Amino acid sequence: MTAPVDATRTASWRKLETLSADFTPDFRAAFDNDPGRAEKFSYTAGDLFIDLSKSYLTEDFLDALLALAAEVKVGERGAAMFTGEHINVSEDRAVLHTALRRPKSDVLTVDGQDVVADVHEVLERIYAFARKIRSGEWTGVTGKPLTTIVNIGIGGSDLGPVMAYEALKPYVSEGIECRFISNIDPTDVGETLRGVDPETSLFIVASKTFTTLETLTNAKACRSWLFSALEERGISVDGAVAKHFIAVSTNVEKVAEFGIDPDNAFGFWNWVGGRYSVGSAVGTSLAIAIGPEGFEEFLAGFNVMDKHFVEAPADHNVPLIMGLLNVLYRNFFGAATHAVLPYSQYLHRFPAYLQQLTMESNGKRVRWDGTEVTSDTGEVFWGEPGTNGQHAFYQLIHQGTQLIPADFIAFANPTFALNDGESDQHELFLGNFFAQTKALAFGKTAEEVRAEGTPEAIVSARVFPGNKPTASIMAPNLTPSVLGQLIALYEHITFVEGVVWGINSFDQWGVELGKQMARELGPAIGGDSEALAAQDPSTASLIGYYRKNRK
Repeated sequence: MTAPVDATRTASWRKLETLSADFTPDFRAAFDNDPGRAEKFSYTAGDLFIDLSKSYLTEDFLDALLALAAEVKVGERGAAMFTGEHINVSEDRAVLHTALRRPKSDVLTVDGQDVVADVHEVLERIYAFARKIRSGEWTGVTGKPLTTIVNIGIGGSDLGPVMAYEALKPYVSEGIECRFISNIDPTDVGETLRGVDPETSLFIVASKTFTTLETLTNAKACRSWLFSALEERGISVDGAVAKHFIAVSTNVEKVAEFGIDPDNAFGFWNWVGGRYSVGSAVGTSLAIAIGPEGFEEFLAGFNVMDKHFVEAPADHNVPLIMGLLNVLYRNFFGAATHAVLPYSQYLHRFPAYLQQLTMESNGKRVRWDGTEVTSDTGEVFWGEPGTNGQHAFYQLIHQGTQLIPADFIAFANPTFALNDGESDQHELFLGNFFAQTKALAFGKTAEEVRAEGTPEAIVSARVFPGNKPTASIMAPNLTPSVLGQLIALYEHITFVEGVVWGINSFDQWGVELGKQMARELGPAIGGDSEALAAQDPSTASLIGYYRKNRK
């Protein structure tokens, strides 16, 4: 195992320390002094236009950040990932989510397997099944087409499909609806199945090992619901599971034990982490909803950004620059959180998706060789769609005491072009998008507030300090391809940050301890007095309260 380069010991890190110590952000002066700043710090990648002119980038910062990338060997690490080296060292695995979206003509042999050929073999099976569902050729036990697709998963097996389905609603075929169950809270199953017709429902159980506690518990609950609902109608349940359930799993034996036909189990590989898996069989619900052609376009969008990340020169490489910029904010300006603010209601689940992608990847305290990290790592990603967020939390970003870098995302063309007289509602909407980044950058001075006739006693309350950094990301339309490009952009941003920090962005041991303890607490929760007595006082008290109040 090659030890990571300690970024904090590089010449470029020391240069960044000096530059940041001497830097006082002043966007008004920056644009006054450099009329070409907007053009200088705007970039294109695929269909995306990215304006970083309202970020803290300067030519000196950019030079130092690119030097840092070279010193910590981001390029070499990226090449190792794309070619299938086992860079996930704690699990001794390759990291090949990029192989999920490579064209069929590519060849990539890893551990003796042509992984691209393997990917396309599974994709063709998924597409064939999707076409049967979409055409009505595949029916349930009563001969009716299956039109309600219920995806059962958790983590990446839920967040990816539900985010993409919501984002691509305009591309979903008429007559098909997807619903999603993830939480082990029985409320999730109950509410999701409310109003569902058992005769026209298809359940997708997404669990690579077919052992995930939450997913299998929910799958069994859905199976029981299906049986009960069919029996209430006097319909035999013989063969119902095979007709109404499929699996996204590689554990064929357990799939068969559940009652699912192994021919309807679509696998993926241990080199695909859950949070990177929406382009694999995990996206089967999306392939059904938008069709194989739409899903192919989705995958092609990922590949566009993959190629950009590999081929673009460093000073125009958008994921590289944005990842390094996040390091600058995190390590040199103390920013602990990062807002993602899509001005598109279709992207309302995108911030939640990015929470897992970024925080599960880079929420690490040791480097990939097991040694302690030498700097702060990770960012808390969060956000909501504009304009809703403006009326909820933008106050903190504008006038609070924390530095919160924010990414704004918008599209030039609306899906629904609405007009009220001569007023274009999409233009009104995007007026807010443009205004927010402008207000965050340039603020409002006390002199400007006074000039409006504001009483002196409240002038300070109406001052906006400005100089809040943002990135603006735009595209012509939110299409399957553009969504793929956006996801891959943030995947590679996350990768760049992880390399700088020297961490393994592809394991997630931090999620294991709580799950293990939950299983171990079962006897105590169930009434075993000896198991209860073995707990710490706080846990024992909480379990005692539960048992006393459970009816």
